[in-house]
Amino acid sequence: MPFKIMSLSDAAAERITEIIEDSDSPVVGLRVGIKNAGCAGVSYTMDYVAEPLAGDDHVNDKGIDVWVDPKATMYLLGTIMDFESSKMGSSFTFKNPNQTGACGCGESVTLAPADLKALAEARAGA
Repeated sequence: MPFKIMSLSDAAAERITEIIEDSDSPVVGLRVGIKNAGCAGVSYTMDYVAEPLAGDDHVNDKGIDVWVDPKATMYLLGTIMDFESSKMGSSFTFKNPNQTGACGCGESVTLAPADLKALAEARAGA
């Protein structure tokens, strides 16, 4: 079984489905990436996908199509995307095993490339 770059929680899949259904223009999924930002280094990006970009990595989880910017793939391996709501608001969150730090305000994170040897060993032992 191939290793998924990232996966979605039930809450994230439900919210993405709502966003796609409520979109004014045709949307086939979501594109996730990272960009240089904030004091910790990078922040996550999310965009609608009307037409997938050639070269993007593709994940289908819980019936949702997610494309991953290939520049972000090594930093997102093993990530679980979630959607959380509280009295203060709601947002997508990323539970990323490659995160090594975060800024105090939560706007950016520090990510290290995934350890492919450790991932392979973990899969072999599973």
